[in-house]
Amino acid sequence: MTDTAVVAPIAARRRATIPRVLSIAGTDPTGGAGVQADLKSIGALGGYGMAVVTALVAQNTRGVRELHVPPVAFLVSQLEAVSDDVEIDAVKIGMLQSADIIAAVRDWLGRVRPPVVVLDPVMVATSGDRLLDPAAEDALRRLTGEVDLVTPNLAELAVLAGRARATTWAQAVEDARSLAAETGTTVLLKGGHLAGADCPDAIVTPGGGVREIAGARVATRNNHGTGCSLSSAMATLGAGGATWPQALDRAKTWLTGALEHADALRVGEGNGPIDHFHELRTSADVESWTARAWEEAAAVRAQVDDLAFVRGLGDGTLPRATFRRYLAQDALYLGEYSRVLATASALAPTPEEQAFWARSAESSIVEERRLHEAHLGSATVAPAPQTLAYTNHLHASARSYGELVAALLPCFWLYTDLGVRLAARRHDGHPYDDWLAMYAAPAFTAATARAIEIADAAARGAGPRERQRMSAAFATSMTHEREFFARA
Repeated sequence: MTDTAVVAPIAARRRATIPRVLSIAGTDPTGGAGVQADLKSIGALGGYGMAVVTALVAQNTRGVRELHVPPVAFLVSQLEAVSDDVEIDAVKIGMLQSADIIAAVRDWLGRVRPPVVVLDPVMVATSGDRLLDPAAEDALRRLTGEVDLVTPNLAELAVLAGRARATTWAQAVEDARSLAAETGTTVLLKGGHLAGADCPDAIVTPGGGVREIAGARVATRNNHGTGCSLSSAMATLGAGGATWPQALDRAKTWLTGALEHADALRVGEGNGPIDHFHELRTSADVESWTARAWEEAAAVRAQVDDLAFVRGLGDGTLPRATFRRYLAQDALYLGEYSRVLATASALAPTPEEQAFWARSAESSIVEERRLHEAHLGSATVAPAPQTLAYTNHLHASARSYGELVAALLPCFWLYTDLGVRLAARRHDGHPYDDWLAMYAAPAFTAATARAIEIADAAARGAGPRERQRMSAAFATSMTHEREFFARA
């Protein structure tokens, strides 16, 4: 596995529209972990789930009572029954109890060669007890070097890396780098078992690269099966064509929402499960997130309409010097705006959204600057306070894809709204006709419609806290737009 493989789509050999994902793991009768959690995660992230059982576990939310391990020959029979009939796009591996079981899975993987293999190395219990004997640990360590992604918690990372358990994020990153370099396998480093309010995760590559995604800890005891669920989500997203950083960004957003909604399930008296299907239950509530955000900004939009700058722009009475001053700042804004659009492309969860933001970045550089040059020539100015405030806000919103999309949307939507309405006032000899024509053009209105669709999709995939951040980012951008026009 190489760093290049992390940048390119993991399943570039065959991007599955509906990924067929096989879970190889133990069971959980209460549905919170094991193959039951894997199947829910795969379905929630858009895949088709299949399962091969390695162990039958009598457990509930309060703990494990008994374990039954079927013969290895039966495990092999299950594996072959699936692969003889179904084309597998990804495999997620969970609980493997012995060196013999691990050897059987390795042999099957060598024969079938699935495009994406994710290993969740179940080695250490929540109590800290080691679950595998030394021979099985050695076998699992060797298997780690033959998969695409390994997703250990901090205790498992310590065992695999042969180090003391990390107590700080910096130490955990170094442990993950060591494991990735030794095995040649990309590591999903999870910070959930560290102390504190922060809960970062990261993709760590064999070359030492670290792509960190920040996060806040969700206050709930209902977190049973988070490791199983995250690893199967990563397998599904990887099979769908996402890079590992893109997959982690999407999976982390989904998992955070699943934790935020977990308490409402009321399953069991111990550490209950997460809500794998929270997005389905909340989708109706957030279907029109953009419509509500736009309506909540009605007062700001009315203030924009009342500005002397906007009224003069519409009827052509705006002083030329004022328009030139505005365009000079807009040119500076667009330089940073194009960089933020490129960031959105890098964070986008799908190739289609990547391409959209990349095209938008190019448009902001080429097409719109062409308009500025026609009016400004080679004149240059320093950025005004309102310009810096707006671009700083956009850069700060790149903490997550949803928040960034929400922050970018007003620059599409408000300009389209103004362009279409003000274009009705165009007349022969209008000094700013080219500006009105650009923002009323079908191509720009279509781009705005697509940005709205993307923002609604991001809202559907976000948890309550993420949607709150999206709403705040949208409202702040709308305010910056008003100030940009007001201070021109």
